[in-house]
Amino acid sequence: MTATDTVDVGQGRKAAQPTRAFATFEWMIAGRYLRSRRKETFISVIAGFSFAGIMLGVATLIIVMAVMNGFRSELLGKILGINGHMLVQPIDLPLNDYDAVSARLEGIPDVVAAIPFIEGQALVSGPAGNLGALVRGVYESDLRRIPLIANNMRSGTIDGFDAGEGVAIGSRMAQQLGLVVGDNVTIISPRGSVTPMGVTPRVKAYPVSAIFEIGMSEYDSTFLFMPLEEAQAYFNMGDKATGIEIYVVDPDNVGVMTNAIEEGANRPAFVTDWRQRNVTFFSALEVERNVMFIILTLIVLVAALNIISGLIMLVKDKGRDIAILRTMGATRGSIMRIFLITGASIGCVGTLAGFFLGLIVCLNIESIRQFVSWLTSTQLFDPTLYFLSKLPAEIDSGETMTVLLMALALSLLATLYPAWRAARLDPVEALRYE
Repeated sequence: MTATDTVDVGQGRKAAQPTRAFATFEWMIAGRYLRSRRKETFISVIAGFSFAGIMLGVATLIIVMAVMNGFRSELLGKILGINGHMLVQPIDLPLNDYDAVSARLEGIPDVVAAIPFIEGQALVSGPAGNLGALVRGVYESDLRRIPLIANNMRSGTIDGFDAGEGVAIGSRMAQQLGLVVGDNVTIISPRGSVTPMGVTPRVKAYPVSAIFEIGMSEYDSTFLFMPLEEAQAYFNMGDKATGIEIYVVDPDNVGVMTNAIEEGANRPAFVTDWRQRNVTFFSALEVERNVMFIILTLIVLVAALNIISGLIMLVKDKGRDIAILRTMGATRGSIMRIFLITGASIGCVGTLAGFFLGLIVCLNIESIRQFVSWLTSTQLFDPTLYFLSKLPAEIDSGETMTVLLMALALSLLATLYPAWRAARLDPVEALRYE
């Protein structure tokens, strides 16, 4: 122990009585142990690695969880924004009274919109190539009630959509087919007219009146909207509709609304909600999220183990100091608290630094992605693979608090054994331990 340490401890030695818990001299000695001196460089290096490990572990957990939350929220918002929260499909009888059924369903509390639609698959062709498409026929008024479409028009307009024969297509479809507003897109359906020579495909060209961009590559390259009556004529549907999509106030509350929807339809109908239609996809996301949390927690655990090894070496190095402190009247509790403060300080400061680092990265995640893509000349987070056009991040306060508490708990637990071991040394053993 240095002269300064002796003076500091000497000042706190006025009485051989137990001092209060976490007294000033305990913090002073713990702070002295955290500061590097030449002969303790190796121990300081271990403490530095422990600090860096906890900081990076906490930051990585926060960033990954935020990205996965953002990924799920964006996908959920876009999938439900264009597909509806509930779907009503006819059983036995054709759905030719869709206007009346839609009006009844919109009268149910918490139902925002009930949109009848025609849906069919077709091949679309343009100057630059061909694509498979999901053709959906809706009223213009209903198309305007779908915010993902109405609020994300890249070019063109849907004014007079019902009156004309124009169609609205996604931006990626337009790009891949080489189309702009005003060009004609050819739609080919295998279910055409029946002739003595068999069924001939139905081929018809429509002008592109609008191009929208949802931000989800799969939908932007697949969906094509046309007027409801034109879709009925094209797919030989007569006066029938494929189904009715229902948008509600709270998508998580669709389970309790099923009976009301069935009663409101007032006809044999099969009602499904978004959870049933996407159960595999969102279950896979949830499993991946939980597994990533467990795996990344191991980073924090490894850093906590480094705290244990560093403190054990510090106890070994400070055996003579422990003997002097005990001789001067320091209790076992004081010795334990000194080393507890030393180790916990590394964990607490590392956790706090990791929180701020993770927060900064999450708030600038898209800019960082674009910079790394520019720096490496590669396309990170390819929208054709990950569905979304940009990298999302959504910080959940409860989840972030869980990460911080977990890191602090692991850091505190890691200090208990070395601190207990230091407190168990009596002065004679501590001098021999040196």
